[in-house]
Amino acid sequence: MTRTALFPWTGRGTALCGVLLLLTLQGIAVGVAPGRLRLFLSGVLIGASGAGLLLALLLARSGRRTGRPAPAAALGQDDTQWFSARSLEGFPMEQVRPLLLSPGAPGLNRLYTAWVFATHGHDPQWIAHHLDLPTPTARLLVTTARHHTAPERRPQ
Repeated sequence: MTRTALFPWTGRGTALCGVLLLLTLQGIAVGVAPGRLRLFLSGVLIGASGAGLLLALLLARSGRRTGRPAPAAALGQDDTQWFSARSLEGFPMEQVRPLLLSPGAPGLNRLYTAWVFATHGHDPQWIAHHLDLPTPTARLLVTTARHHTAPERRPQ
């Protein structure tokens, strides 16, 4: 039986539960502390919480900067990108059309992905295995990709 959660447990949810638990423990510590230590303990806990919040914000901000994708203008300028505006040039649509019209056919997006892998040098067996395509179709894509990219690779 597959069990699904109404509310999936994410990193933010875990962080929120941790913060709420920490605040509860701090409130209990201040409530249990002797009267003469409460003011000092409250100041220490507020300072530690502020420093932790500042550190968490800095880490989240730096994580967002490093995980940010490249701008769209830069993607079109770099020919080494796998998925660029020119990545589907030479796709053999007429040869794969009968496969697309057959029952139980793979989706066009899967064939496009196989084409991109083929233009980057993957062999037919690898493509057929990882994209669940028939081996003759993967072989067709690889041979067409080799013929399509062969003139570009020759030194002039």
